[in-house]
Amino acid sequence: MSTPEQNKKLAFVANGREDAEAARAKLHARYDGVPVTEADIIVALGGDGLMLQTLHKCLDTGTPIFGMNYGSIGFLMNPFEEDNLHARIAGAKLSVLHPLHMRAVCVDGTRHEALAINEVSLLRETAQAAKLKISVDANVRMEELICDGVLVATPAGSTAYNLSAHGPILPIEASLLALTPISAFRPRRWRGALLPERADVKIEALEAEKRPISAVADHAEFRNIAEVQIKQDKSRQLLMLFDADHSLDERILTEQFMP
Repeated sequence: MSTPEQNKKLAFVANGREDAEAARAKLHARYDGVPVTEADIIVALGGDGLMLQTLHKCLDTGTPIFGMNYGSIGFLMNPFEEDNLHARIAGAKLSVLHPLHMRAVCVDGTRHEALAINEVSLLRETAQAAKLKISVDANVRMEELICDGVLVATPAGSTAYNLSAHGPILPIEASLLALTPISAFRPRRWRGALLPERADVKIEALEAEKRPISAVADHAEFRNIAEVQIKQDKSRQLLMLFDADHSLDERILTEQFMP
């Protein structure tokens, strides 16, 4: 007799690599795969890039995603195995994430909005360093930061670009955001800040025309930015499934003790 978990409809997506696409076709046939629009659960075969793309596509559907690594790092993915997929999914742990909502205003007054699952980053566009002014909840916290850039990362994104910029690793259940400078020149010793997840962050470009900056929300980039406002969007939730012995919070904890 089939269980409710075995009756869940699965859709399979892949990252375009030949081997991943072959695995997708094989799993689709074996588990009676359905189109993404009809699925109870989406199984993503690829790396972290594919996971982010799939999460963005499913922002408003509420469909959980179970990733299996067919990429390089695959921090957000489970190990790839063909067998017992329904049982793995039934025993998986659910992680709920909320994206960052970015509002950006360009020097010419053009406005943009985008969502970020990992981070929103501001980056210098030319050889000249960026000069930025940072406010949190309408209070100016730093009058001038001279740097290559700065980013605001979610717990899920804290092990990505944020970690490369020497930012802190955040447990997935932490109600925090990481505000991390990228190659700060002044103040030289500033290493960033931990903010409550409800924080409303505003970053303004000083001398924006002389020192142009871009704003990047995951993969969406906007150039010649005058200011951005960043705040977590609690109205949207992203559902990720992880093997019980391979949960995201456990991997984030383990990452903090890596040599």
